[in-house]
Amino acid sequence: MLSLFIVNVRAEEITPNAKSAILIEASTGKILYEKSSNEKFAPASMTKMMSLLLIMENIDNGNLKMDEEIRTSKYASSMGGSQIFLEENEIMKVEDMLKGVTIGSANDATVALAERIAGTEEAFVSLMNKKAKELGLKNTNFKNCTGLDEANHYSSSYDMAMIAKELVKHSKILEFSSIYETYLRTDTDNKFWLVNTNKLVRFYKGVDGLKTGYTDSAGYCLTATINKEGMRLIAVVMGENTSSERNKEVSALLDYGYNLYQKEVYLNKDEVLGTKEVEKGIDRVANIVLNEDVASINKKGYKVGELTYELDVKNLKAPIKKGEIVGSLTVKEDGKIINKVDVTVDKNIDKVGLFTMYIRHLEDIVKGNIKF
Repeated sequence: MLSLFIVNVRAEEITPNAKSAILIEASTGKILYEKSSNEKFAPASMTKMMSLLLIMENIDNGNLKMDEEIRTSKYASSMGGSQIFLEENEIMKVEDMLKGVTIGSANDATVALAERIAGTEEAFVSLMNKKAKELGLKNTNFKNCTGLDEANHYSSSYDMAMIAKELVKHSKILEFSSIYETYLRTDTDNKFWLVNTNKLVRFYKGVDGLKTGYTDSAGYCLTATINKEGMRLIAVVMGENTSSERNKEVSALLDYGYNLYQKEVYLNKDEVLGTKEVEKGIDRVANIVLNEDVASINKKGYKVGELTYELDVKNLKAPIKKGEIVGSLTVKEDGKIINKVDVTVDKNIDKVGLFTMYIRHLEDIVKGNIKF
């Protein structure tokens, strides 16, 4: 689907020094610029975006809570590189560890959270690779959850952008990654100053994330995101020679995106598209709504053609949760598919009880809806 949106731009014009780069719009996934975007490179600490995505999913499903306290293992405390210097058996809340990961790229906190979720880092990495497959990523393989150099640990700028696309749906991560500086352990004698490794958060107005990376093998890497003019962009560069170089070229990518493109919303999220009967539901009929806006990213000045919509909803059977995918809306412009958006129901619909089902059955008989 994304291949429909590729725009050809001379790579040397915007990111001459990056080994790989990409610029996408977050809600649609439209590619605005790319350079060697499917080639495999070491992603360094941008790896942690996948770790953060799994952590946030565990928070969403209730397996993990922000105020939960986690004890640091000997292994987690032994991580080198960027860290918040967790000591063996030190206890810290999930929220503070997340700040350590998103702001300071802390390897020790990443491993501690991974062990809490999966038992071991190895088991957590298996979940990371499983998630990569679910997202359809073809050029990614993780060997650790931190991004430290290791054989057969690789990704691509396209795959990193797709992970970031999922991660920015979690507003709490952006709340953390937009912080330039803060403190951990504020109520102790071991107060720790945390400074964001992503300097664009301070020096490019509006940037609110997302993840830096550096190792000898990877060079300087950065995934940055910003939301303005109703459009969120995600830019990725890999293999830069210096941190200032990566900041300069990511800034150029963001400038390019907002100078040339605009987002046009055709249908708003949660807009009712129609109704569908629900088998064995407390509510007999469900309102079908969009999971996200139906939008298109076009060059400024582009005249939109004739739009048509095709709604496809599966048979519904209670219970159904709001947000659960129940079908899709296909969007066509002048007969050509330009987008496909998931649809859901507008509220949770529980399964009806046996007594209510019996009463409904009697009512249907009286009304003549059931004939013998």
